[in-house]
Amino acid sequence: MTLNELDAYFNSFLKKENFGADPSKNGIQIQNSAPDKKKIKKVGFAVDASLATAQEAARLGCDVLFVHHGLYWDNPEPLVDVHYKRAATFIQNDMALIGYHIPLDANKEAGNNWGMARRLGLKACKDFCPWRGMVIGVKGRLPKAMTIDELSQKALCGARPNQVLPFGKEKIQTVGIVSGGAGSDHWWAWKEGLDCYITGEIGHTDWNYIKEEGINVIAGGHYNTETVGVQLVMKKLKEEKGVAGVFIDVPTGM
Repeated sequence: MTLNELDAYFNSFLKKENFGADPSKNGIQIQNSAPDKKKIKKVGFAVDASLATAQEAARLGCDVLFVHHGLYWDNPEPLVDVHYKRAATFIQNDMALIGYHIPLDANKEAGNNWGMARRLGLKACKDFCPWRGMVIGVKGRLPKAMTIDELSQKALCGARPNQVLPFGKEKIQTVGIVSGGAGSDHWWAWKEGLDCYITGEIGHTDWNYIKEEGINVIAGGHYNTETVGVQLVMKKLKEEKGVAGVFIDVPTGM
C-alpha cells in the first residue's frame, strides 16, 4: 500500500468531503518522496503532530504518522521556528503526515465520540451537538445508572479526569459526549435534558453556567478523550489491510 492508497483508505470511512466547515487540512499534510510508489510498512498513530511525537515516530521506523491534530489549520503557516522543526523531522526521515480532525471526532465506526459511547455501552445512541453545521457528538442511555465517579472511571479507563463537576443527579442514566475542547457546548446537554456531559476541557466561565444549569460534567482532558479514535483507526487498519501500527503516547495532561 502506497501513501496515496493509504490516505484513500482512511478517507473511505472518515470522508473529509463531508466536513467542509472543518478549518483543519484533513488528509495528507506532508507527503513522502514517492507517494505513488513507496510501500508503507509501518504507521504511527498519535493525538498530536508535536515535535516529540514526530521524533518518536521516526525513531520507531514509521513510514507515516496519522494524527488527530495536524500541523495546518485555517491558513498556511510559515516554516519557521517550531513549525520548521516539526516539518523538518518528517522530511528528513522521509516520513509522511496524515491528519484527520473533525472527521475523526464524528466517525461512528472509529471516532472519538462514538468510540467512547461504545466503551460505556450506551444504548439508543443518536447524533448530538452541531458545530459549524456539522454534528460531531453522540448521546445515549447507560445500561445501568452510575455515579459520576463510576462513569468517569469507565469513560477514561481509569485515567484521572481534569475536572469532575457533580452539579446534577446523583445517579446518571443519560449521557452526551463531545471530545476535546468542547466545554462551552455543555448547554446542548442541558437543553436536551441529559444527566451528564462528557468532554475534554472546560473554561473558567463555563463553571458557573454548569452549576446553574444543574448538570453533571466530566472534563476528561483534551488529550485523554482524543486517544480513542486514533487507536480505533490503528486497529481497523491492521485488521482490514494488515498494515502494522503503533500508538505513540505523548500525553499533555491537558
